[in-house]
Amino acid sequence: MSAGAGVALCPSAALAERGEAHVWDVLDERGQPARAFVLRFDGRVVAYLNRCAHLPAELDWQPGRFLDADGRFVVCAMHGALYEPEDGRCVAGPCAGGRLVPLDVAEIDGTVTWYPSREIRPAPPADESAT
Repeated sequence: MSAGAGVALCPSAALAERGEAHVWDVLDERGQPARAFVLRFDGRVVAYLNRCAHLPAELDWQPGRFLDADGRFVVCAMHGALYEPEDGRCVAGPCAGGRLVPLDVAEIDGTVTWYPSREIRPAPPADESAT
């Protein structure tokens, strides 16, 4: 799959407003395995690399759960940092002023589609990564 080609992630209906996120495997800017997530916030889908801006820890406090109890901020389970879902900007915590790494997503014909970049690319299928 070449950078720039769309990757279907999940049906649009699978992302409830401020609900559970869809999480998938990617390769980060160094070519290392990482996770990414997409969720629906204020009617649109937003996606980020699943990595705190403070330390390289995953954010979700339970699988697929990224938003705080009020559904207002993406929260880092390890550090308590709070991020604006709209733009990934850290508004509280040890990474104040930092940002999550955004990923380009869109909804097309009822499907959430991710557009990889040169920095964040699709992970190889599991059977290929073992060789």
